[in-house]
Amino acid sequence: MTNTIAIWLAMLVIVFFSVDAVVFDGVSSLFLAQELMLLTEWVAFWR
Repeated sequence: MTNTIAIWLAMLVIVFFSVDAVVFDGVSSLFLAQELMLLTEWVAFWR
């Protein structure tokens, strides 16, 4: 991954969380956090 791609991805993530916090009151971020927690529990089960 080049530095340019890393910078664009970082900016995209920052914009996503900023828009989510301002427009949607952080609902999407909370949903993603919950799903990530479920995914880590599921992966730990198969470990």
